[in-house]
Amino acid sequence: MKKKFNEKQIHILNVAEKLIAKKGFEGTSVRDISTNANINVAMISYYFGSKEKMMSYLYRYRVQKTRESFAEFAEMIREGKPEMQMKELIKYVVNQLFKFNYFHGFVTQELRHTEHLKEDLLGFYTTFTSKIDDVIKKGVASGVFSNAPKPEDILTLIVGSSLFVIRNKNFYELYVSGTEENYFEEAEKKVMANILVTVFSLLGYHAD
Repeated sequence: MKKKFNEKQIHILNVAEKLIAKKGFEGTSVRDISTNANINVAMISYYFGSKEKMMSYLYRYRVQKTRESFAEFAEMIREGKPEMQMKELIKYVVNQLFKFNYFHGFVTQELRHTEHLKEDLLGFYTTFTSKIDDVIKKGVASGVFSNAPKPEDILTLIVGSSLFVIRNKNFYELYVSGTEENYFEEAEKKVMANILVTVFSLLGYHAD
């Protein structure tokens, strides 16, 4: 069931997200969040319990927003050719993972085992997998794709490759050009290119 956040909670979460994206989780204090949100420090405890629990709420809120935006995005590309749809689907997920990369370094026992969050993620993953499956079938039927890999394997490839790069910056930055400040931007480009090549190879894509 979708968690309903009230306006005050959404305001706090939006402020917290901007600060954490800039300063990191450890570098962002409850006082930073309360000051920027123009609220009393006790409000965070009242609504979320603690900063750690607030991160779980924030992650859940972000997943819900991503599901909503994906529904609109999927509708927008619905009439496109299968090769275009597949490319845009891959770009969408990779972009979301890198855009909100600060979440993926925050892994606690609570975050991993929060049932509602697991349900929200499952909902998004199954929706995305179903869309990939539709595009694969459409591509095979039209002769654009000669192979039909499992859609869940495509999702695993996309998410797994992206998260490896996000979580292993010390390693991957050895192979990415640019500066430390634009690491994620350059890493996203490199990962995106590699995933596109791999997925379209698995699909047996035949360009016109």
